[in-house]
Order: sequence, then C-alpha cells, then structure tokens
Amino acid sequence: MAVLVGVIKRSEPLKGKIPARFPADTKQLPPLYIITPTYRRPEQLAEITRLGYTLKHVPNLFWLIVEDAESRTESVTRLLRQIDVPFVHLTAPMPAKYRKLKVKPRGVSNRNRGLQWIRANATEGVLYFADDDNTYNLQIFEQMRHIRKVGMWPVGLISKYGVSSPIVANGTISGFYDGWIGGRKYPIDMAGFAVSVKFLLSRPKAEMPFKAGYEEDGFLRSLDPLDMKEIDLLASNCTEILTWHTQSKKNPAALPLNLTKYGTTNLVKLTKILV
Repeated sequence: MAVLVGVIKRSEPLKGKIPARFPADTKQLPPLYIITPTYRRPEQLAEITRLGYTLKHVPNLFWLIVEDAESRTESVTRLLRQIDVPFVHLTAPMPAKYRKLKVKPRGVSNRNRGLQWIRANATEGVLYFADDDNTYNLQIFEQMRHIRKVGMWPVGLISKYGVSSPIVANGTISGFYDGWIGGRKYPIDMAGFAVSVKFLLSRPKAEMPFKAGYEEDGFLRSLDPLDMKEIDLLASNCTEILTWHTQSKKNPAALPLNLTKYGTTNLVKLTKILV
C-alpha cells in the first residue's frame, strides 16, 4: 500500500489562499489538483522544471508530485520549493510484484496515491493527471475548471495517427481515434481527460488498475455509471490540440566523476544532482 513519507505544503488552496502574483478575483476559481507521477532518472529535474514553470502561470492550482520511491528525492523537494507552486510531495513505490513484469504499469501507484490524497483533502474542483514529460497549452487548464463530471480533448503526437481524440459528430462522442484501441471502452491518452473532484468522491471505489496499457481505460471505467453524453468536450469541441505527448530523449547515466582530478572543484556538487 502506498505510504505517505512526507508532506510539504507551500500554501493551503482548500482555504482559498493563492499566490499574491494573481488577481484577488482568481480566488473564486474552482481549484485544480494536478497529479504528476515521477521517478528518478537523468531527465527528471529538467522535466519537473519545465512543467513547474508552466503550472506557475495557472492560478488556484495545487500540485501533487508523487515519486515512485521509498523516500523523497531531496533535489526534487528543493526544486519544488524554488518553483513555488503550491504543492505536496508524496511517495508511492510500485509494488514489488509489478516490478517483475516485462511491461510494467508505471505511474499507477503514484496516481492512486494522488487520488487518495484528494479524497482526504479536497471537496471541489477538478483533478488532472499531468505527466512531467508532456507539453501543455495554458488554455487547457482554464477550460477544465468547470468540468461537470468528466472532460475530454485531443492529445497530439500520439502513435502513427499523430493524435488521440474522441470522435465528435453533432456535438457528441461517436467513438475514439487512437493508434491502438485494444478492446478499450475509452482508448484515450492520460493527458486527454480530467475529472470533477465531486464526481470522483461520488465514486469511492474509483482507482487506476495495475494493467499496462489499460490504465486510463480502467480508471474511467471505474467511474461508471458515466454516459458518453455527460462528457464535456473541451478544446473547441475537440477541434484543437492543447496538450502534446512529448517525450525527452533518454539519456544515459552520468559517468562517475574523477575525484582525483576534480575533487576540489564545483563539479563535485554538480554531479550530486545528476543520475
């Protein structure tokens, strides 16, 4: 079971507090809860930096960073403090039995831990799973604030089709366009939907399954009953792309520093940041 190792609160959005850089009337906006799973790798700090400074432009937002680790990474905590988006830093290691699988259900423990936190701390607003390696247009955050139950929209740079999206005809969903359907009821990318907190709370058993490739579908199915006609269609009725499934090039682990040659230089501190 995912265990909370530590919590760091930079502000308390549940009481309406928001950073002073935003106008006072933004206190009236429904809060956004952004769940970001992450894990230690060479690209981690770079991608959290990019996402964090995107989220910094969004008012009344609370960021849940959940690491796949037994304890919080100090460099991640330090970076979150520097970015200064209201946040909580949690851990949720993947259960050992799933680590043995050839195709691992990555991020499931993290996202379910985020859902657990929301159930315990939030009563209104919208939750969204924002991976740290994606790219987001700020418009999508403002559009998702008023989702009634579930909202969906297209995600670019997905498979050979180039986009994953609900198929919309006459203002309603008639199917899904995705490079892999795989028997899924909701063949949609993680970045292409958000859920009302009140609706989540009305579905106490809703969670993400530990089944690689079926995480989104399993979670959305766990919200049933949900009629396709009840899904809010964002991004101009799903005609715009406001989220992109970008991925950084995988980098090899850094070579060990030659301490004999560089042991008294700044490189010692720099290499402690690297993976």
